[in-house]
Amino acid sequence: MSDSAKRNQPSRRQFLSGAAAAGAGAVTAAAAQAASPDPLITEVQEWASATGEGVDATPYGLPVRFENDVVRRNVEWLTADTISSINFTPIHALDGTITPQGCAFERHHSGAIELSKADYRLMINGLVDTPLVFTYADLERFPRENRVHFCECAANTGMEWAGAQLNGVQFTHGMIHNMEYSGVPLRTLLEEAGVQPEGKWVYVEGADASSNGRSIPIEKALDDVLVAFKANGEALRKEHGYPVRLVVPGWEGNMWVKWLRRVEVMDGPVESREETSKYTDTLADGTSRKWTWVMDAKSVITSPSPQAPITHGPGPLVITGLAWSGRGHVTGVDVSTDGGINWTPARLAAPGTDKALTRFYLDHDWDGGEMLLQARARDSSGYVQPTKAQLREVRGENSIYHNNCIQTWWINGKGEAENVEVS
Repeated sequence: MSDSAKRNQPSRRQFLSGAAAAGAGAVTAAAAQAASPDPLITEVQEWASATGEGVDATPYGLPVRFENDVVRRNVEWLTADTISSINFTPIHALDGTITPQGCAFERHHSGAIELSKADYRLMINGLVDTPLVFTYADLERFPRENRVHFCECAANTGMEWAGAQLNGVQFTHGMIHNMEYSGVPLRTLLEEAGVQPEGKWVYVEGADASSNGRSIPIEKALDDVLVAFKANGEALRKEHGYPVRLVVPGWEGNMWVKWLRRVEVMDGPVESREETSKYTDTLADGTSRKWTWVMDAKSVITSPSPQAPITHGPGPLVITGLAWSGRGHVTGVDVSTDGGINWTPARLAAPGTDKALTRFYLDHDWDGGEMLLQARARDSSGYVQPTKAQLREVRGENSIYHNNCIQTWWINGKGEAENVEVS
């Protein structure tokens, strides 16, 4: 762009103040309206004319009524019954990286149970020197850690393998949340019991009817797995495993056993039907990948998106989204407005952290034309998020799990967004 063109281009401040006409050559409806007296500024409003609610009106604070559409949602036809189903985080309506517990996605295998702290017990047994049973109060006496990690269902974006399906980022990518967990490293409890040399795996199970038993290699169990009893500073919600759940950073959400009741040290994995069939990745030739626990680098633009369209005319636009990796931290995100032909580095809101969500922004001047929005993440292992075509070359279209493809939103001239694919 020439120096004279830059001088004639309206600044963001001019545009937002309604003074863009001199630089743009025409006055938009929004600018014209902003140039006239605005009673919301010039007149005293109802909310400023009387006192509001007292401090005891809402003993547990809830979102203001103007935000009552920011809720988890499920897809009715996805599963036969809600007691073995999933709902989705409204990531299109959130900013930053921390997911409020009240809208963090949840997955049930046999419904959410109520288990009190007083009735809670955690057993460590198997190939240990001293089998132990801990109460909730016992766990609180161990040195604890606070860590922020994402939890992503292995089936997140799973409906998109065969083509663009669900028209909303909440449904295509909302099986994820990112919270600050407080708890005791599993390593600490295993060391208390004394893992024997033959112990190569741990089998973990929950206290609910399904138990959701999972086998975890001892190396992971002794690395960064957390026995958590708080999230975002407060007790876990019932649907998130109150009073105690397992946190398995960077690994698929089905390993994050809720209502954790037992950890058995074993010399090999438990070859349960659930583990060997349901959570495998079927390839095009009919074979399946087994034990694909790690969630690869992934990103998605959350706004604009089908549930968060552009509601103003041409001009300044903040494109934003989330990126994450189960193999380390996000080192960068690129954004394309033309379906992957050209890429622009986005701004990370903060340096990426290990196995946690990273927020990215791209400040863009939208000319009102169509866009094909995409985001592409890179992580500390050197991995670059692939296109769907690249994934299909290896995995085909029959898989359900571990779809970390680049997502495309088509933006039309009205600012509306639609889930599409590009060649």
